[in-house]
Amino acid sequence: MSYPQQGQAQPYQQQHAQAGHAQAPLPQHAPQHAPQPVGAGYQMKRRNPLGAWLGLPMITLGIYGLVWFYKVHEELHAYDRRIGNSAVNALLSLLFGFVTLGIWPLVMWVKLAGRISQAQRAAGLPGSCNAALGFLLGLFGFGVLYYQIELNKVVDRYQGAPAGQQVPLAA
Repeated sequence: MSYPQQGQAQPYQQQHAQAGHAQAPLPQHAPQHAPQPVGAGYQMKRRNPLGAWLGLPMITLGIYGLVWFYKVHEELHAYDRRIGNSAVNALLSLLFGFVTLGIWPLVMWVKLAGRISQAQRAAGLPGSCNAALGFLLGLFGFGVLYYQIELNKVVDRYQGAPAGQQVPLAA
């Protein structure tokens, strides 16, 4: 170990290391505007919005709409565990919504927008999924199209990650 000449300045860590103190690592600070990773979730499946909205429901006589609604809720929960697992509730609300005069399926439809928006924020994106717009588009039959486009924004955030692969989440 070479010693500095008299009057030569030393870095702070070297001064303390020579004095017998343990050398502490310098803290690494990330930029404040960048979202900090808080965990990991599982990548969702990228679906063709037109296929989910029109193609597959026509082929399956509407059954795919129920499958889509269930799968989206399951994938949102697997992606971010902070998003409640309401897949069974969502499916039951669609199947037995007539008991509540059709109100509960509408509530679940609006809540889906909030879950998608939460997933967008967990991906480090702005939460752009709008419940009012999703509700209005849903009344005119375009809700699945809108929601799938919004979901694909989250999937596209992790370019190249296959469905089911673990991906980092932002705060």
